[in-house]
Amino acid sequence: MFPRSAAAVGRARSFVAGHIDGCTSEQADDIRVCVSELATNALQHTPVGRRFLVRIICTDSVVRIEVHDASIATPHVCTPLDTDDRGRGLMLVSTLADDWGVSDRTGPGKVVWAEFQLRQPAAATC
Repeated sequence: MFPRSAAAVGRARSFVAGHIDGCTSEQADDIRVCVSELATNALQHTPVGRRFLVRIICTDSVVRIEVHDASIATPHVCTPLDTDDRGRGLMLVSTLADDWGVSDRTGPGKVVWAEFQLRQPAAATC
């Protein structure tokens, strides 16, 4: 669980990086970027006083990153203008991840997830 603070995005990224290093090195940068974007969205939309959860699920062929938050807002890919300074996060996730989506969860809020098909079998479990 991560608090609703600007430092939480970096902590979430470090948390995931520490767990995926044994799984995949080839796609680690893409996974870290997606974690940053999903955590930033959670930070921006999570109600004050609530936390967000980052979960990593690894198999021999897939790394799935989930970010759980208490917001009821459904995220969507935006089409920002060249001059906009935000609105590209889910565009990056949809480009870098093999799949992504939004799921319901028990309790308030949602789960935003991204999956990465490993291009080489995992060397170790996450």
